[in-house]
Parts: sequence; structure tokens; C-alpha cells
Amino acid sequence: MNSAVPEKAAVRPHSKRLGREIAMQFLYACEMQHATPGAALFDAFFETAKAAFAIDDSRLERRGKEYAVKLYTITEINREEIDKLIVENSRNWSFDRISGVDRNILRVAVAEMLYGDNIPAIVSIDEAVGIARDYSGADSGNFVNGLLNAIKEKISGREKK
Repeated sequence: MNSAVPEKAAVRPHSKRLGREIAMQFLYACEMQHATPGAALFDAFFETAKAAFAIDDSRLERRGKEYAVKLYTITEINREEIDKLIVENSRNWSFDRISGVDRNILRVAVAEMLYGDNIPAIVSIDEAVGIARDYSGADSGNFVNGLLNAIKEKISGREKK
């Protein structure tokens, strides 16, 4: 599977940021190829992503991979609920109109907001906005920010599962 790598890939992200980016890329690639995300497919994808990000075998790589697996798994398991929240909060935008990259950035962020261990929603939002700006541009960052803030308000009273 090929991945979309931003032009600014030279900056090394921390492990959770790396995990978020890899999870988003993997889910996007699976969606584009109509493939079901799974461990074997992810392992092959991750080897390609390691080369694209110039990640060597290190603690960063191990932790980033672990976090990506956690995120893509909780996103996939809870996709129906996550997509419903995105649809309900995206005013004047149909779900199909949201770019595939942005849709998967949103999915990963919402999954982290709902099910992430000790991750404040504002951190998930800030990271998603940064990833959207890196992969889609400033307008996408603003769109992702607005939509995730609306979702945050809606779920703020819920306990994480």
C-alpha cells in the first residue's frame, strides 16, 4: 500500500504523533483499496511507512507502531459510532464530501477522544489539526478544528469507555 507522506517529513514526530499519522494513513489506504484493516496488512503497510518516514529501529518506532495499532483498532471497532458523530456535527457538509484524508484524521481523533487513555480532548484536537495542515493544508486544519471542537462539546459529559 502506498501512503501519502507530507513534504515536511524531515521533522521527527514524537511516538504518539507518529502513531496518529500512521493510523490515519493506514485507515486511508484501506478505505481507498476497500480493504479491511488487520494485523498482517498493517505490518506490511508499516514497513513501507518506516521507509517513507526514515524511521530506524528505535524506541520511537516501537512506541509509534504500538500506538498506531491501538488507534486503528479502536477506530475500526467503533467506526459506526465515530462516523455518526462526524456526520451529526458536520454542518453543511455531507460525509462523502469530506476528503478521505480528512475523514480518517477525524476518525482517529474522535476515537482517541472517546477511548484514549488519559489523552485530553484538546490534545487530540491539536494533533489532528496539525496532521490535517501537514497532509491537507490550512483550510483542512481549520475544518478539522471546528468539527472536532463541536464533537468535543457534544461528548464532554460522557465518560471514556
